Amino acid sequence: MKAIYPGTFDPITNGHLDVIERAARLFTEVIVAVAVNPEKHPFFDMDERVAMIRESTEHLSNVETVAFPGLLVDLAAQLGAQVIVKGLRAVSDFEYEFQMAQMNRKLNPGVETVFMTTASQYSFLSSSMAKQIVKLGGDISDLVPAPVLRRLRERLASEG
Repeated sequence: MKAIYPGTFDPITNGHLDVIERAARLFTEVIVAVAVNPEKHPFFDMDERVAMIRESTEHLSNVETVAFPGLLVDLAAQLGAQVIVKGLRAVSDFEYEFQMAQMNRKLNPGVETVFMTTASQYSFLSSSMAKQIVKLGGDISDLVPAPVLRRLRERLASEG
């Protein structure tokens, strides 16, 4: 069974990676779908985010990464995915994700949403928080994959 794990991943964190690795054990194929969200202004461009995810998941033979600009359910239909995997950090994530799952079910009843809670050590972690900590000089080496840490440091060094 093929699953899609969507997000903006700006950047991918170890919390995201935890969900991807666990989903890769449950599904024959996991597609990490990097969304174009016009309401967000990403720190990394689409190509950089896709590259970081690919580098961070290269140890998983059944994971691929794609970028998509439209509706997730349309991508699921196009790729033949039957499941959308959504990661939950806290109860506060559930309400929004539940609404999205209901809308996706209305748009495409053939695609199910599965919620996975992240490992407890990442329940507080967000991409925004990781970026903020590194911008202020903090150590996030245990919160993001090595390719992300390297690119964050490179970006901040080039920006002065």
